Amino acid sequence: MKTAYSTVAIACLTALGLCMTPSVHAADGIIIGSVKDAAKARSYTGAKIQIKELNLVTEAGSDGSFRFPAIPAGSYTLEISYLGEESVTQKIEVNDNDIARAVVILGKGATIDEILVRGQRSGQASAINQQRVSDRISSVVSADAIGQFPDQNAAESLQRLPGLSIERDQGEGRFVGIRGIDPNLNNVTINGLNIPSPESGVRSVALDVIPSELIQTLEVSKSVTPDMDGDAIGGSVAVKSVSAFDKPKDTASVTVQASQNTLRDETSPKLSGTFTKKLSNQWGVAGAVSYFDRSFGSDNVESNGDDELEQRHYTITRERLGSALNIDFRPDFNNQFFLRTLYSEFSDDEYRQANIFTFDGEDSEIERESKDRYESQSIFTVAFGGDHQLSKWQANWQLGYAKSDEDEPNALYYVFKTDNASIDADLNTQRPEITQNADAMDLANYEVDEISIEDNYAKDTETSIKFDLSRPVNIGGYLGELKLGSKYRSREKQRDSQITLFDGDFDNLDAAQFGAPSPAYKLGDFGSGLDRKAMRTFFNANRNSLEIDQLNSKVESQGATYVNEEDIFAAYIMGSIDIEKLHVVAGVRYEQTDFATSGMRVELVENAQTDVEDVINTPWQASRDYHHWLPSLNARYSFSDKLQLRAAYTQTLSRPKFEDVAAFQIIESKTEEDDGSFVTEREAEVGNPQLKPYEAQNIDVTLEYYPGDIGVISAGLFYKNIDNFVVLADVAGTPGWEGFDEVVQPINGESADLSGLELSWVKAFNNGFIIAANATFTDSDATTLLDGEEYKTSLPNQSDRIGNLTLGYEADAFSVRLATTYKSENFEELDGDILRMEDDHVQVDLMARYYLSDTMQVYFNGVNLSDEPFYHYFDQPNRNAQYETYGRTFELGFTWQLN
Repeated sequence: MKTAYSTVAIACLTALGLCMTPSVHAADGIIIGSVKDAAKARSYTGAKIQIKELNLVTEAGSDGSFRFPAIPAGSYTLEISYLGEESVTQKIEVNDNDIARAVVILGKGATIDEILVRGQRSGQASAINQQRVSDRISSVVSADAIGQFPDQNAAESLQRLPGLSIERDQGEGRFVGIRGIDPNLNNVTINGLNIPSPESGVRSVALDVIPSELIQTLEVSKSVTPDMDGDAIGGSVAVKSVSAFDKPKDTASVTVQASQNTLRDETSPKLSGTFTKKLSNQWGVAGAVSYFDRSFGSDNVESNGDDELEQRHYTITRERLGSALNIDFRPDFNNQFFLRTLYSEFSDDEYRQANIFTFDGEDSEIERESKDRYESQSIFTVAFGGDHQLSKWQANWQLGYAKSDEDEPNALYYVFKTDNASIDADLNTQRPEITQNADAMDLANYEVDEISIEDNYAKDTETSIKFDLSRPVNIGGYLGELKLGSKYRSREKQRDSQITLFDGDFDNLDAAQFGAPSPAYKLGDFGSGLDRKAMRTFFNANRNSLEIDQLNSKVESQGATYVNEEDIFAAYIMGSIDIEKLHVVAGVRYEQTDFATSGMRVELVENAQTDVEDVINTPWQASRDYHHWLPSLNARYSFSDKLQLRAAYTQTLSRPKFEDVAAFQIIESKTEEDDGSFVTEREAEVGNPQLKPYEAQNIDVTLEYYPGDIGVISAGLFYKNIDNFVVLADVAGTPGWEGFDEVVQPINGESADLSGLELSWVKAFNNGFIIAANATFTDSDATTLLDGEEYKTSLPNQSDRIGNLTLGYEADAFSVRLATTYKSENFEELDGDILRMEDDHVQVDLMARYYLSDTMQVYFNGVNLSDEPFYHYFDQPNRNAQYETYGRTFELGFTWQLN
């Protein structure tokens, strides 16, 4: 029935499109061409090409090529403009049923002709020109611009754009937020494929697994068109890897780098290389590989704001291996085939030592803990497709497969405990320090309390197929385009956890045998360290003799294991038209979602009255189907060649996080004697397969001014109204949960509103100076629950102010760039009955590059020059929740490049 429904839906939309299509004279001609420089060393991606007599506009693709299909016979004038170069005009004659070819040469202007190919101005020029001609409100980062910052991955490259911020882990950018929206509400594609998340439970893709060397362009769309996936409330991030036909000539480059982290005094190597080669006029191959072995760490002190303080010392080794191989086959101008592959592996070897102090007068205690774990994440994508010009119709198709996984085998945890009444600390300060006596520092006074080992694995796979058709139309003398298509995605997300807790047979175990020298901890007196190798060796030798906590091991393992399946069928129809100075793109997208989940209802029963201790497992399955119609309208009005106004109204959705809709229930039921009678308390943590997806209405208005050189000044207003906002709530006592004392479950809450202003200025001066500045001001209102009552607050992780300032200078032989990013404080979560806030963050980075020759360069980067810490607080800025420092990182590298 679902297949029949989908077939009928696409048939109806296709018929609608054909009925709407005005006839176009079959004998019309075609104009094809390319925009390059005189030496054919550069393609002008994003160049604007206009047929003046018809007021018809198109843009140059990544290889500089362009096409005008279905042009009536006659003489025409092509006007080609590209910011940073002088505009040119060219006459062309079109005959019926014939192809007119135009070769456009740019690069005669004095602005950037000399240094455009290799410099900072190149990246800015390419990005700004692509932004100018886009059908959507978007921002672009080109490969040239990525190379001008000390950014290690895609997330850090995106933080330079207006309205974008990143969430960091151990000082490195991981998740990208657009206009303050949760990263789970964004859509990420690589070469047109939706990327599943390697992390269990979430939809957001941690972009730190994609090395920056593999990227050709990054495009962030803040408004969407109907031919794009609808699950993009925040926006859509498109990652495109390198192609041989993106380059006018064969290229190759090799980069060697060493970096030093001041906090851990470790040196880290990096090696990367890229190449593109056209084997013939029809075949091209491109590849890239990057390897980075980074050793670093962090020092941390955090509290619960009341009676607990924790010191943490991290030692981390992260390895990134990324590779891409792309093949293109273009037998003629009307047919193109492509194969896009990308593989990225990210491993994180982490050793954490922690001291946890609980203040309770004479009953105060200290725990010393260790975390010894190795985690690996991988992303693999392969896409095969083609583009075909069929008379008046253009057909595009793509088959895709993407897989992400996360493996955490044999993660080992130790907990040591002791009682100590001497400990004390003032938690009402940013960096609390503990006071303690000598006994608290001596590991011989501790006992082993618990050992645990975990094997966690998550896998997320998606297969997809999509097909698009488009053709030119003539409506009342105005030229435009009709486009329609369909897409099918099948996704499976699974999580498997095997957790074993050992809580006995420690009587003869001396904690001091695991002692090690005190780690180099910079936030106070840490005391004795814990020997990572000794603890692992002991566990491996004695595992079979340790006593297992069977009940809690079952609860932890089976309650964290589930499988989610999601099938999405989509179809759309859209049209674009140019009416004098107005360009309009409008249409509607239909998405049908079939969701199913299977997991376990796990109940831990501890009954003192019947002397029963047991774990009851009950399989749980659930499913849900829903559909959405998503209309959208994008308009661009050109007051002149330099000034244009954009406006958009779109409807988008975002499906809930997988852990929120997963079929899992963890229930604890305890029956204990109280004043001569037995009392049962029941608590639960459960998923909610019946959650509705987030639904948003979005309005955007942006004014853009292009002064004629490499530069843009823009100002934009935006507003989002989000329904079905998901919040965590206590649903005890509601139907199905009668008799429970507490049940924590995600539910659909009230609506949330987000509004804001984006300002941006980018300018490359002819004297070599470069400036890029942007700022975003937002305000949000959301409703969550506190103690069962509605509570008004801002959106989680939404900063009121985000800003970037970059100052650069470029000469023939060297370039330098100083970049500052700013993110104001933001509400993170409700922790009990108090607000947990993330403090504002300012980071300063430096890049300096010297060209030894046309093909060789040396560079120096300074990352986090301000040694900015990561700080969270409760309610007031002086009430510590978490303070973490990472130190500065300095990089020295050498690049050899063949153009």
